[in-house]
Amino acid sequence: MSALLPTTGARAEEPETDGQALAGCTVLVTADRRADQLCSLFERRGARTVHAPVLSLVPCSSDPELIRTTRELLLNPPDVVVVTTAVGFRGWVEAADYAGLGHRLLQMLAGVQIVARGPKAVGAVRSAGLGANWSAPHETSQEVIAHLLEHDLLGRRVAVQHHAGGADGIDTAVRSAGGDAVGLVTYRLGPAADPDAVRESTKDAADGRIDIVCFTSALAVDAWWRVLAESGRAQQFTAHVTAGRVTVAAVGPVCATPLTAHGVPAILPERSRLGSLARAVVQHYADRPALVTSAGALRIRRTSVVLDARVIPLSPTGIELMNLLAAQPGVIVSRSALQAVLPGGPRGDHAVDVAVSRLRETLDAPGLIRTVVKRGYRLAL
Repeated sequence: MSALLPTTGARAEEPETDGQALAGCTVLVTADRRADQLCSLFERRGARTVHAPVLSLVPCSSDPELIRTTRELLLNPPDVVVVTTAVGFRGWVEAADYAGLGHRLLQMLAGVQIVARGPKAVGAVRSAGLGANWSAPHETSQEVIAHLLEHDLLGRRVAVQHHAGGADGIDTAVRSAGGDAVGLVTYRLGPAADPDAVRESTKDAADGRIDIVCFTSALAVDAWWRVLAESGRAQQFTAHVTAGRVTVAAVGPVCATPLTAHGVPAILPERSRLGSLARAVVQHYADRPALVTSAGALRIRRTSVVLDARVIPLSPTGIELMNLLAAQPGVIVSRSALQAVLPGGPRGDHAVDVAVSRLRETLDAPGLIRTVVKRGYRLAL
């Protein structure tokens, strides 16, 4: 659980379910595709979003190699077609249309077995007026391989639509079983369109200006982490996540694999969908009980607090002071402890009193931060 939330003291009895569970939160969205949809899902629940796509989608609609392979498949149709991603399948059909082969491709696909790597791929197949014969329950390439190897592949032809990360061993498994694998690269992932925005996003996440970081692909995790590591802030970011001050969310277990390798825990939705991802994040925050104070329910974010449904932006110093006071609700926090979070280190009791006075003025909640003469300060419950 987050170190921003106290472990003892009075609590709100019911989780926040009014659609504003993310009030005061800043969410970093690293996806390129469908980012507007994901941002909208978070914003409708009170969050502010920052969009910094780590990778860009490069379609292969005019790629001569893709068109050549498509023509060859039309002349010598496969027995099985493996569809790994919705965007990749749509890209293949669009490329065929661009080359005047769209109708012939759909006719060919209607006569072969189609194996899909999950519901999104199934949806793309259905939207083209076709049907999938089988779909991987957990949307993994290993399930696809296991399904294919349940059948005799000797002499059979299998066309594999690659996703951005490659074929994940599907081609190799087919060939090892005596089959003929034909790979199709229908799109590629390119570098970030705005590298400065990505660098700034890693800096903000490590420096405490981001509450939630969302990833929708393992390749995006790797690319974002490389920028983070190059800045020298990877350890700082990991410490925030481990302490619960920053939440990391991944759309599925494959996406989360590189995060696990870096020792970063991630929230995973029940289904690998953007809507499910947003719901998982919202539920994570809704399940966090608020601290019930004399001024109302209190929740501390990375750059603000939510007090009695008011989102109040605070300075980094103000946030650190609130963290210390909320860590032991109702307990007196000494001036010496509060001095430690002031800019430049301990600067005496007067500096603490001035900082607390400014915090009180910003909060505009009389009586919330109580002075205990000669001892320090405490939050009033």
